[in-house]
Amino acid sequence: MSQYDLVIIGSGPAGMTAAIYGARANMKVLMLDKLAPGGNIINTNEIQNYTGVGTINGAELAMNMFTHTQELNVEFDYGTVCRIEAEGEMKKIHIEEDAERVIEAKTVIIATGTTPRRLHVENEDRFIGNGIGFCAICDGAYYRDKDVVVIGGGNSAVEESIYLADIVKNLTVVTMFDLTADPIACDKLRAMDNVKVYPYQDILGFIGESALEGLHFKSTQTGEETTLKCDGVFEYIGLLPVTDFVRDLGILNEYGYIEVNDRMETKIPGVYAAGDCIVKNLRQVITACADGAIAAQEASHYIKKQ
Repeated sequence: MSQYDLVIIGSGPAGMTAAIYGARANMKVLMLDKLAPGGNIINTNEIQNYTGVGTINGAELAMNMFTHTQELNVEFDYGTVCRIEAEGEMKKIHIEEDAERVIEAKTVIIATGTTPRRLHVENEDRFIGNGIGFCAICDGAYYRDKDVVVIGGGNSAVEESIYLADIVKNLTVVTMFDLTADPIACDKLRAMDNVKVYPYQDILGFIGESALEGLHFKSTQTGEETTLKCDGVFEYIGLLPVTDFVRDLGILNEYGYIEVNDRMETKIPGVYAAGDCIVKNLRQVITACADGAIAAQEASHYIKKQ
C-alpha cells in the first residue's frame, strides 16, 4: 500500500500549485488525475488575466505549470478516485480502475474542478459528440466556413464565440439572458460582422436525423419560436462540481460544492479542498492557484502538529 504525506486529487491550476507548495515544504506528494494535467484550462484558447503573463494559450499555461511540478519531482499518476476513507490518522484513497489499489495519505487536497452542465432537452444526448460539443478550441476547426451556434452568454461563451467567429461562416449566440461576460469582450463579439445574438431564449431541443441539423428555441419575452439551421453547437451554460466521490463525507453544500474555511479546511481534519470545486465567489485560474497554495501550506502545518 503506497503512503504519502499529501495526495492531491486533480491536476488543474489548484492541484498543480498545491503540488508545488507541498514539494517545497518537503512533503512526499502524489498528484492524481483521471485525465491529462491542466484541468479545464487546456480547453481555453486564450487566458488574458493571469498576472504577469499577459495573453497565453490555456494549454501552454497548463504545460508550464506541469513542468514546474516535475522540476520539483512531484509524482503524478492517472486514476479515478471513487472513494475516500477519511477516519483516522491516515486517509485511504480508493481507485476506481483497480479495486485492490488503495493509497494512504496523511493529508488530502481535493482539487477536482468542474464539468460542463447539460441542457437536458430533446435530442441533446443523441447529438453530443456528433454536432454538440463543449470545447471550441478542441473542435472549432472542424466547422471552418460552416454555420455554428454557441449556447450561453457568460465569459466562457463569449470568449469562445470570439474565437469561433474567426473560423466559421456564421456564428449565432443563443442565451437565456443577455450577454453577461466582461463588457469589453461583449462589445468585441457584437461588433463582428458574422455574429448574431438571440438573448432571452429557452432552448427547446435539437433537430436532425443521423446528424445535427438545427436548434429549436423560444423567446422568454414574446413566446416566438425559432428553428435555426446549423452544422454544430457548443454549449457553455455553466459547470457542475466533480465531487460525487466525496458525497458520503458530509462536506458538500446543497449544490455539490465543497465547503471550506479561509484555510481551505473541510470539517474533516487533514482533508482540504481547493479550486473550482469549492464554495466561492470567483472561479478563475489565479484564485484556484491561491487556493492550492493555501491548502498545501495548511496541510504541511497539520502534519507538523501531528
